[in-house]
Amino acid sequence: MPLALLALAVGAFGIGTTEFVIMGLLPEVAADFGVSVPTAGYLASGYAVGVLLGAPVFAILGTRIPHKRMLMLLMGLFVLGNLISAVAPVFGVMLAGRVVASLAHGAFFGIGSIVAAGLVAPHRKAAAISLMFTGLTVANVVGVPLGTLLGQQAGWRVTFAAVAALGVLGLAGVAALVPRQGGAPEAGSGTARGAGQGTGSRIRSELAAFRNVQVLLAMGMTVLGFGGVFAALTYIAPMMTQAAGYADSSVTWLLVLFGVGMVAGNLAGGRFADRALLPLLLTALIALAVALAVFTLTAHDKVAAAVTLALIGAFGFATVPPLQKRVLDQTAEAPTLASAMNIGAFNLGNALAAWLGGLVLDAGFGPTSPNPVGAALTVGALVLAAASALLERRRPTGTARAHEGSPVRAGSVSPAPSLSPASSVSPVSSVQGGAACSSAGTGNV
Repeated sequence: MPLALLALAVGAFGIGTTEFVIMGLLPEVAADFGVSVPTAGYLASGYAVGVLLGAPVFAILGTRIPHKRMLMLLMGLFVLGNLISAVAPVFGVMLAGRVVASLAHGAFFGIGSIVAAGLVAPHRKAAAISLMFTGLTVANVVGVPLGTLLGQQAGWRVTFAAVAALGVLGLAGVAALVPRQGGAPEAGSGTARGAGQGTGSRIRSELAAFRNVQVLLAMGMTVLGFGGVFAALTYIAPMMTQAAGYADSSVTWLLVLFGVGMVAGNLAGGRFADRALLPLLLTALIALAVALAVFTLTAHDKVAAAVTLALIGAFGFATVPPLQKRVLDQTAEAPTLASAMNIGAFNLGNALAAWLGGLVLDAGFGPTSPNPVGAALTVGALVLAAASALLERRRPTGTARAHEGSPVRAGSVSPAPSLSPASSVSPVSSVQGGAACSSAGTGNV
């Protein structure tokens, strides 16, 4: 795999660490600023809101700027936000720093997925995407526990300064290793003059992707499928302490175990999605729904609870590379906005699941009650996946070939017919460093 994927993974590691480390540092931050822990919790929810807002804004900006330069800009924004958090004199400034850092999140993973897919052969695209996301999963195994420990021992400000340093490392890696590819053409290039496609046309191409039913189905699967994971994960502490009987101090290591499952599922999902994307997605969603439903029972036993938690992490993150690749496959000619918005959809699912899980807990159904909620959400994602597969089967055979005339590979599909003729757009013909923008798709569209 190209070294550029390592640079993307380092950036993903930093982003994953800063997103989740705040959960372990809320008491320290609350005490330092003199606010309640629930108020300090806005630092987590504010980050999620920033992801949702930043994804479309910076993705649209990414249609005007070459992908490499855009990734560097996003990492710079990430560094700035964490530095603001590290030196914040009052809680409001800390919250602002969290939002600034979060604005880079969705677009970095969205554009990074396009770049990662464009670095490898068509039959390795999902694997390349999963390697970038490995940085995010490893953050939950290494970055978050170490960041929490560092913050508890040396002060939470040191943690955010360290995360900012990770961002600098990621920025340097992108600058040194990521080739120029995709996005807007470089100023003054012959490609820019020859393409004949202005900014407005590129943005219309990006927006037209959302008229593709398959794109909407994939994003729906993202919201519901990964939302199912967070219905359980958000309330894992009371579940493990009250139902399974673990001590409070054990929750951190249980989350590490969950992170190990995420790493394994992510790598497996990336490997097998390149062979048979929809079958893998259906299998992973079925397994995830079963694991979440069973967790209601196994949560009452320490060993069974730990094993089930790792499986939920594995099955849940096994859906991430295929879902991200699915969106890229369906929007190969204009993938930037849809790719970034799919990352935002993960956060939307997290917020929805946390809210629904809180409702059943507040209703008095017990500490394991978020698990059936997660299972129900995952079943919803499974229904959407089945509908997507059915539409794929009904697609006219004439659309199953690439512009180059090559047959479609397993798990690598051409865009489904759009809801409107307006979704038929011209590809961005920018080619940087020998890689076309359209290479973010399967190569068969």
